Amino acid sequence: MSSGRPSRIRPFLLLLALGCLVGVSAAAKGDEPVSFRRDVMAVLSKAGCNLGACHGNQNGKGGFRLSLRGQEPAFDFASLTKDESQRRVNLQEPESSLILQKAAGQAAHQGGVRFKRDSPEYAILLHWIRRGATGLEEEEPRLTKLVVTPREAVLFEPEQHLQLQVTAHFTDRTSRDVTNLAVYELTTNSVTASHDGDIKRQQPGETTVIVRYLDQQVPVRLAFLSTRPDFARNELEASGSIDVHVFARLQALRMNPSADAGDGVFVRRAYLDAIGILPTRDEVQGFIADAAPDKRERLVDRLLTRPEFAEHWALKWSDLLRNEEKVLDPKGVDLFHGWIRDSIAAGKPLDQFVREMVDAQGSTYANPPANFWRANRDPFTRGETAARLFLGVRLQCAKCHNHPFDRWTQDDYYSWAALFSQIDYKEVGENKRSDKLDLHEFNGEQIVLARTEREVKDPRTGQDAAPKFLGGEILSLEPASNRLPPLAQWLASPANELFVKSQANFVWYHLLGRGLVEPIDDFRLTNPPSHGPLLEELARELASHNFDLKFLVRRIMNSRVYQLAAEPNETNREDETNYSRAIVRRLSAEKLLDAQCQVLDVSPRLIGYPRGTRAGQIRGVSRAARKQSGAADRFLKTFGKPERLLACECERSSETSLKQVFTLIGDEGLSELLADNDNRLKHLLDSGQSDTEIITDLYWTALSREATPDELAAALSLLKDSPDKFASLQDLAWALMNAKEFLFRR
Repeated sequence: MSSGRPSRIRPFLLLLALGCLVGVSAAAKGDEPVSFRRDVMAVLSKAGCNLGACHGNQNGKGGFRLSLRGQEPAFDFASLTKDESQRRVNLQEPESSLILQKAAGQAAHQGGVRFKRDSPEYAILLHWIRRGATGLEEEEPRLTKLVVTPREAVLFEPEQHLQLQVTAHFTDRTSRDVTNLAVYELTTNSVTASHDGDIKRQQPGETTVIVRYLDQQVPVRLAFLSTRPDFARNELEASGSIDVHVFARLQALRMNPSADAGDGVFVRRAYLDAIGILPTRDEVQGFIADAAPDKRERLVDRLLTRPEFAEHWALKWSDLLRNEEKVLDPKGVDLFHGWIRDSIAAGKPLDQFVREMVDAQGSTYANPPANFWRANRDPFTRGETAARLFLGVRLQCAKCHNHPFDRWTQDDYYSWAALFSQIDYKEVGENKRSDKLDLHEFNGEQIVLARTEREVKDPRTGQDAAPKFLGGEILSLEPASNRLPPLAQWLASPANELFVKSQANFVWYHLLGRGLVEPIDDFRLTNPPSHGPLLEELARELASHNFDLKFLVRRIMNSRVYQLAAEPNETNREDETNYSRAIVRRLSAEKLLDAQCQVLDVSPRLIGYPRGTRAGQIRGVSRAARKQSGAADRFLKTFGKPERLLACECERSSETSLKQVFTLIGDEGLSELLADNDNRLKHLLDSGQSDTEIITDLYWTALSREATPDELAAALSLLKDSPDKFASLQDLAWALMNAKEFLFRR
């Protein structure tokens, strides 16, 4: 990692700059042959000709089409030189070739000027055409590795630039400097990149630059930061390897972690994160009064044994597994949710949990994990869902073309989908749809079975796609064999790096508020983890501890990183990605409704569920009939409870909206809870306690702390001599439940 010191960086940059100039001179001057694969394809990418917004579009642009991001060199060669309808080279008059005239602005071109006549790109193309525009040669060396130097750097003011050097290695063991032919793609606007790899700071911050040459991509993590000459490391020491990884990164960035969260903040956070509910007044006060040094570890252990732990994590999995009433029907939803909850409560290993779903067949009532397949009705949806949920991979781009930002090809996509082609369904009895026009609705029991004669057609060839695991070889299976058992074994194997890392990242995300890979279903080379060694360590530990969910939750919650305060210090105020402080985030819809009900000691009225059911215990999406939802159901929808139409965390919204504000101000549901004659407020008034005692109870119950002197004085003033003390107490409770402290997890 670069230190950013001028005395070391500047000579290094000078050498790199000289190397870049030397690297292009031979090709530009025509002193060596030009390779279509290594040079021309690189120029087309460098100029942006083969991007999706240009000629790499599926339909091309201006009557000329190239493969997306240069994924098919043979197709591009034919388009440039042989296709009469779009040929762009002129062997008799090379300078008149359309590929040169349009790109250099000498002929009308909707894409504008892509390079100048005196540029290396122009010289390479002109030299190639003059030499006969030769094509692909089988014996030509292929690219094997792309090396970028440096791969990571932290630079402090006054440094404003960083020169990258890019070296391509080929199958014949040769290498060449391709710094000027590489493409530099930015992920933020905090830096700019010149055509020759000079990265220039625009504003302080961290960023990733994706360096691309031909079919290889390399991410480069950079940070351009203010000087911070008075930086002094604080005394917060690591308590374990999680802290070592995170604190080391912070020190390199001259950033200090925030202080430890106080006991009151920690106990509230731990309850919300582990079991989805608030701690009671007695639980908070008992924890704060405990003087034992290991009280936080013991609290975490207690939370992991509570039944709410399984209910809370079953809610998360039910979201992703699309456990909803329209496709599964209410009975199927209840059975599937019960199986998920009981699996977590029993400590079923995550790999076994996944295998049982993937290999599930038979009755969706008698064998609840078979309901997983009811929401995924075709091989393509099944393949995309399994890749997203269990491997953290987004495959859908590869359905129409090779993935532009990942290694997955169309061959991979259809061969993967072929593993899911055999699944079929048999209805037991009549499917009594409430909506006769909705063919996706199922009401009743179904049988999931394997029909081994079913195959997936590759639309490019019209042939059956050969089944294979992602990144693996074509499977040698008997033609009539069921593919689900070997798929389940491979998918959830400890040796499957993507599976293990994605599951570790899933748990980290739900406890820290941001994945080590973010988004959590987007593992790819061009989206590197923020703390790669930490993710690898957590994945190894998860696998070595038999995929025990509770082990990993305990491991993370006992770290100093998890227990940091949300309040920033002078060094980490702008940090959003390095876990230097707790991420403040709004409570989920279910947590928020349950918290309101806990404060008021009443139960929500959830249609289709018995009174006493918490929002976090809801098994599906909604049991309310169309246009007949109750206030509690509407509240959950307003605050982002997902419809479970997508197998994606992205469907659950944590954003704030104006509608939410109006709901908190005057929604009939909250008004009903406040006015309930059997709620906590009424019981407090009837208890004979003093106003101070009542206020104290409400603060501890709602905010997990005592009222400050000013808050107590204001509340006493509100209640003093009030003609309607119940109404005044409602106002106080309403104010507490609209406080940021209440609405946000911190």
